[in-house]
Amino acid sequence: METIRVIIIDEQPLFREGIHATLERMGDCEIVGESTDAADVLEIARTCNPDVALIDAGLTTSDPLEIARQMRHSAPRLAIIILTPSEDEERLFQSIKVGAAAYTTRNITAEELMDTVRKVSHGEYLIRDDVLAKPQLASRVLKSFRELTVEEEETEKKDVYSPLSGREVEILDYIARGNSNKEIAKSLKISDQTVKNHITSILKKLSVNDRTAAVVHALRHGWIKMHEEQA
Repeated sequence: METIRVIIIDEQPLFREGIHATLERMGDCEIVGESTDAADVLEIARTCNPDVALIDAGLTTSDPLEIARQMRHSAPRLAIIILTPSEDEERLFQSIKVGAAAYTTRNITAEELMDTVRKVSHGEYLIRDDVLAKPQLASRVLKSFRELTVEEEETEKKDVYSPLSGREVEILDYIARGNSNKEIAKSLKISDQTVKNHITSILKKLSVNDRTAAVVHALRHGWIKMHEEQA
């Protein structure tokens, strides 16, 4: 059984202790560091090779989203869970932009937290469900991707070669349109598990840990094109 290495970034001692105790109950989870100082966090991420980082969105000593961005930059495979005091669409959007794998309120139950940590450590991208449930936010995310693509077109030469198979590119294209796994499976007449297998292969080939990063990577290299939002 592989150990899930976790770093906790939370200012409230009691809540942090609760997270610590909850994750220890999992049996396969090791807390490799706890801090709220940006420099300390980045050093822990660099030296301890964590799989998952839990970040309090309400940090006052440091910018939590900037910490998340820098951690993802130095450790692309690190899965980040943003813990927020309350649902906030703007914070969710910014969490997506920095590559968070999950976004949840701090009233999450112990069982939900354990399940979330285990899933994101295996490469699942749970934040997507929140986006699909908010059409306006999904539209905003896609618009952000489109603007990013235009910027990249102006500064980078497209890479014609793609390490992805034709089917994988097709699936990424469906993801870019905002389709869920079930919708992709139905459209391509394949099973949900086959879609999941393809997505796992995509993430591995592109060395990214979530679908958003995979879509942005493919857009930047010209392997897929961003579609206009559906009316």
